[in-house]
Amino acid sequence: MPVKIILRKTSLIDFPGCISSVFFFPRCSLRCPWCHNREFLSDETEGLIDLENAFAHLKKRQAVLGGVVLSGGEPCLYEELPEIIGEIRKISLRDGDQPLKVKLDTNGTFPAMLGKLIQNGETAPDYIALDLKIAPFRYSELSLGDWRTNSNPGELLNQSAALIRQSSIAHEYRTIVLPGAYMTKDDVQNLAPLADDSPWYFRPFRGGNCLDPAWDSLEEPEKEALNRAKALAEKAIEMGKNAIIPAKP
Repeated sequence: MPVKIILRKTSLIDFPGCISSVFFFPRCSLRCPWCHNREFLSDETEGLIDLENAFAHLKKRQAVLGGVVLSGGEPCLYEELPEIIGEIRKISLRDGDQPLKVKLDTNGTFPAMLGKLIQNGETAPDYIALDLKIAPFRYSELSLGDWRTNSNPGELLNQSAALIRQSSIAHEYRTIVLPGAYMTKDDVQNLAPLADDSPWYFRPFRGGNCLDPAWDSLEEPEKEALNRAKALAEKAIEMGKNAIIPAKP
C-alpha cells in the first residue's frame, strides 16, 4: 500500500530555527490515553495525501522552507522511511546546494529503524525529538503489543535513547506532565538516565481531542507540578543536564 501522510504546509514552531513543512504519518505503536493526535492513529484518517503531492509542495515552496518534520503517529514504523528521507534530501534550498533538513519526532519504540537511519549519512536526521512519556517499565501500559518484534517496549525505548545519545545528531527530549497521580516522581527518575545534556522539555497536559475522552475533562497541571518534574529531573541526572519548561504559547 502506498504511504500516505497528512501535510501541514508551513510551521514556525516544529523545527527549532527552521521554517518547515510537517509530514504526519498515520498509525502508532502506542495508545497513550492522553494523545491529542487521535486522528493520526488510523489508515482511515481523513485528509491523507500521496507522498508525490507532498514532495511537489516541497519543491514549490523550497525558496521558503528550510526543512521537513517527520511526525505522527510514528514515522519509524514505516519501512519506506529511509527512501522518503532520501527523496526529501534531493530537494535543495534556494541557493541550490543545501538539501532540506530533516527532523524526526519519535516515540522510541523502533530502535532498529532508528539505527538504520543514523548509520547512513544520506538518511540520518539533522535533528531528533524523542518522547519520554512514563517510566520505561510502564510502557507496556501504552503498547498495542507485537509490532514486528516481541521485545518489551520499555527496552526498545532504552535502546533508542542510547542510539541518540551516542550519535552526533542534535536532539531534544519531550515529556508531558500528566494530571493527577498518573505520573509519579518514579517516572521522572526512571526516565532521567535516558537523557544527556540536550534540552529536556516539560510541557503541561491539556485536555481536548484525547484518545480516551475521559481525559478531556481532566485539569491541566499547575505550574508547581511542572516545577516539581523539572526539579526531579535535575536531581536525578548529572550536573549540566538541561531540563526546560517552555513558556506557554
